[in-house]
Amino acid sequence: MIDIHTHLLPGVDDGSRTAEQSVRVLARFMDAGVTCVVCTPHLAASEADRVPLERYRRIHNELCELAPPMLTVQRGWEIMLDRPGIDLRSPDLRLGASNAILVEFPHGVLPSGTELELARLRQSGVLPVVAHPERYGGATLELIRLWRAAGALIQTDTAYLLGEGRRSQLARGMLAEGLIDILASDNHGDQRSLSAAHDWLLEIGAPDASELLTTINPRSLLSDQQLVPVPPVRMETGMFARLRELLGRRRGTPLHNTSIE
Repeated sequence: MIDIHTHLLPGVDDGSRTAEQSVRVLARFMDAGVTCVVCTPHLAASEADRVPLERYRRIHNELCELAPPMLTVQRGWEIMLDRPGIDLRSPDLRLGASNAILVEFPHGVLPSGTELELARLRQSGVLPVVAHPERYGGATLELIRLWRAAGALIQTDTAYLLGEGRRSQLARGMLAEGLIDILASDNHGDQRSLSAAHDWLLEIGAPDASELLTTINPRSLLSDQQLVPVPPVRMETGMFARLRELLGRRRGTPLHNTSIE
């Protein structure tokens, strides 16, 4: 599995505080079958030309030296599109060595023209990957279809896919409509994991979707290859609750933390 959205670069944002905390999470990831992690600290688009790149490179190199063997740690950003029209073509802003950038919108009500901004980014030569659409006020399946039509890819957080409430209902609605391209943990040095959703999809009889969302498509993204469309995943009534209870017992931790931001 490959996790393209984490906040495990220590001490730079609201994620992991220390290298030791990050290493513990990485070790757990490796034990669960994760082979590559991308650290994506928060960055406002309006600040993209002033980011202290050398500091971040140094912290990333130090983390790579401490990371478990057989696990690759790459670097990227989660870029808040706080102002439209900003040039985000710099290779220093991309996920690993790919042409993709991970972007997010303000967490309140979505601004107007989001699909136009994503189309502008795509036309500029980069591939925008929208992080956790389920979190945005006003996001709907229809709007997410517009984002995809504008050339963006969609990344959903596993905690919301397996959680409760409006955001989780939207995440599972996206899954049911085949609107998700990649799953990621959005881990902030905590218990969130990619493997929980991977196992859940296997449990409900969707092995192809599980492999595409957690391995094949993130690998293709990082190597600038064409992603494979993920087939819709339908769930029978009652299946989600039973499997959520099963996975919670198996891991001994809740699958969703309502304080997740």
